[in-house]
Amino acid sequence: MSFTLAIVGRPNVGKSTLFNRLVGKRLALVDDQPGVTRDLREGAARLGDLRFVVIDSAGLEMAEDDSLQGRMRRLTERAVDEADICLFVIDARAGVTAADEYFADILRKRARHVIVAANKAEGRAGEAGALEAYALGLGEPLRISAEHGEGMDDLYRVLVPLSDEVEAARPAPIEPVTDVDVGEEPAEGEEADWRPSADRPLQLAVIGRPNAGKSTLINKIIGEDRLLTGPEAGITRDSISVTADFMGTPMRIFDTAGMRKRAKVTDKVEKLSVADGLRAVRFAEVVVVLLDVAIPFEQQDLRIADFAETEGRAVVVAANKWDLEDDKPEKLKTLRESFERLLPQLKGAPMVTVSAKTGKGLDRLHAAILKAHEVWNRRVSTARLNRWLGVMTESHPPPAPGGRRIRLRYMTQVKTRPPSFVVKSTHTDKLPESYLRYLVNGLRADFDMPGTPIRLMLRDQGEANPYRRKAQKISQSGALAKHKNRQKPKS
Repeated sequence: MSFTLAIVGRPNVGKSTLFNRLVGKRLALVDDQPGVTRDLREGAARLGDLRFVVIDSAGLEMAEDDSLQGRMRRLTERAVDEADICLFVIDARAGVTAADEYFADILRKRARHVIVAANKAEGRAGEAGALEAYALGLGEPLRISAEHGEGMDDLYRVLVPLSDEVEAARPAPIEPVTDVDVGEEPAEGEEADWRPSADRPLQLAVIGRPNAGKSTLINKIIGEDRLLTGPEAGITRDSISVTADFMGTPMRIFDTAGMRKRAKVTDKVEKLSVADGLRAVRFAEVVVVLLDVAIPFEQQDLRIADFAETEGRAVVVAANKWDLEDDKPEKLKTLRESFERLLPQLKGAPMVTVSAKTGKGLDRLHAAILKAHEVWNRRVSTARLNRWLGVMTESHPPPAPGGRRIRLRYMTQVKTRPPSFVVKSTHTDKLPESYLRYLVNGLRADFDMPGTPIRLMLRDQGEANPYRRKAQKISQSGALAKHKNRQKPKS
């Protein structure tokens, strides 16, 4: 049993707090100031034995033009049209306002089912406002407290018959003609298939500075105006995820807030937005660093790309607004030179040019994402690694500090995502960073791993002494004999 519940209402009535309560996690940003939520955020909710999709929407504003508030309102109205049930939230302490009456009339005309909830009704402060909600003509209002979890049993009681009605109105599912083989779980010690599938879509995060075109690019990928866009910088606040089929590849794409320099971030909500975006990077597998081609590789762009590499994510650099560039060959040459010079830690990472507005270059972006994901999951056999290690040390031996030669004895790959290797060596504390970079660059070149983060760890392995254990046994037996001799009584 599943249905879609859209939470709507004026700004600052507690919609996001209720959303977090239903999904059981702090996904949506919450603050005292109104208008924090701007996009539509979906989540898997549970209430008793009910399982459904809940949508957190922007506060309904009395604006019908092309301003930011007007675009937010149209996005919320779209959620009302698509949802099975609308939960209309009012502030019980403020009572029913003229805006509440205006939006109640809209819901009466557009929504299939409407439930009125008087939030912040804990104690006696919200009694009068909850009674006023009867005047909206949308049925008996529920008294709830999203912050304290009060009234959730009443909400469950109202949702159960509505969910049954929604389920009965749906067309019967078409039975499959043949059985579908869902596959088997991988055997113990065998790695699961890393290739994207409908059950495990590729996790993709799009990050960058404000107004780089992140939301516009994702809207173009999914083929609909799902995310709020506009000429204003910093529109996106929440880290919104959408599921899409990008040119045949199942993906879950995270749209993140624009990241400015830390010194310029003073607003509390912006700090929460940036933290939410950084969390999305940690969940992602591939990160697209989106640049504005007019001002590429600003200091903040470099910090963002370095953060993605430090987190061990596969990185693709995309230069947006390519349709506005006149001298494209010269600009592309400049971009590649700047990329190699300013981001040496991402040497070989794919860089593509796109236009989020026209959709040109999306095929190149798709190919670069799949390539980066494939390299990020690459595994090299231990036999090949040790043959390669022997060739590398013969052509360029490690240094011998203090006349003591460093020996690299053994190498193996311990994990993927990103590729991580362990080298067993003598005198690991004496091996310089330059030699580690030599090995990492050799791994990139010889095993076709451009751009992906590579982790190389050293493990100390002393000189192998085949008689060490025998010497220990002799020493222990000698000490035991001496101890017994001391214990013997003197004659």
